[in-house]
Amino acid sequence: MDELTEELLKNAEWRKATRSGDSGDCLEVAPLSDGRVGLRDTERLDLAPYVVTPSVWAAFIDGAKKGEFDF
Repeated sequence: MDELTEELLKNAEWRKATRSGDSGDCLEVAPLSDGRVGLRDTERLDLAPYVVTPSVWAAFIDGAKKGEFDF
């Protein structure tokens, strides 16, 4: 991971869905100041967050809203 991304992640404001409650087993997202989006698993905070471009994030959200990831 490059230094810029590391710095952006240090200052990221992580949030999770209110539906996840306080269980601690959820995904968190953070909009980064350069437009990308960070994703992390609260069960594995030892791993580096995954960072995606705005277009990848938009495609994911669109698919989620359409139910493409429903089990």
